[in-house]
Amino acid sequence: MDEPSFDVPDCLRRVRNNDPEAARSLVEHLHPQIMRIVATKRARRDSEEDLLQDIFLKMFSKLDQYRGDVPFEHWVSRIAFNHCLNALRAQKSRPEWRWADLTTEQAETLDAILSSPADVPDLGQALGARELVDKLLETLDPADSWLIRLLELEERSIEEVRALTGWSATRIRVRAFRARRRLNKAFHLLRKQGKL
Repeated sequence: MDEPSFDVPDCLRRVRNNDPEAARSLVEHLHPQIMRIVATKRARRDSEEDLLQDIFLKMFSKLDQYRGDVPFEHWVSRIAFNHCLNALRAQKSRPEWRWADLTTEQAETLDAILSSPADVPDLGQALGARELVDKLLETLDPADSWLIRLLELEERSIEEVRALTGWSATRIRVRAFRARRRLNKAFHLLRKQGKL
């Protein structure tokens, strides 16, 4: 038997009447969707849970601005998207890598490479390629970098990106085209400088 659909308008009405149970239900309903956005779009130094909390706080503080002209889930997705994008912009203006920013798997891989680099040549090439991709993407504006990650690395469709960002399909295609050209120029520049 199918689970009954979540009644967003009723829940929003109850939240606006300061019903804490309705607020909790709303967060539980939105959590998987927002977690997917945060998991793939977070800045390196931000924890997923911190970003989630910030997004939900922002959602509740701006609830009176929701007019209902788009589905509530899309409205919250845009808040999440913009919040993560701002975190990426802040990181780009003050970049920083810490060992703690690495996942357990990444830390173990680096430990293996540092302790015995001759034993893992293929892994080293893979990491080198990933590092190159990250380096090239950092040459782009954060929004364009994010767009290329969505389209090329995550293989999202134009429609999925449009729903997530609120941009038109034409805007997505044009930005992606221009971003790919800038990536190509950055790649050739690095090659010309002998950094590849």
